[in-house]
Amino acid sequence: MTRALTVLTTTDSAAKAEELARGAVEARLAACAQISAPVTSVYHWRNAIETSEEWQVLLKTTEDRYEALEAHLLAHHDYDTPEIIATPVVRGSAGYLAWIAAESAEQA
Repeated sequence: MTRALTVLTTTDSAAKAEELARGAVEARLAACAQISAPVTSVYHWRNAIETSEEWQVLLKTTEDRYEALEAHLLAHHDYDTPEIIATPVVRGSAGYLAWIAAESAEQA
């Protein structure tokens, strides 16, 4: 079975977070997505330190679907350089990991 991943991205509104989450799940690029917010982000951008309120989207997918999910997020995100970070799932319940693989599998 392919390895499960959690993929994190952020955006500047609840509506945009839901669009990114729903679009990825509808396209079967992720089995599910969770939206957490608001979070405060502090970062360097264009020679300044910025602070902004953001919504985090955590998507559950597989290694096999990562490239397509990343392409989808880049195509639908409005940030110049969106945060897209994938972390491998080291352990998880067999049933849940199988569900992620089944629900994010490419459809024939």
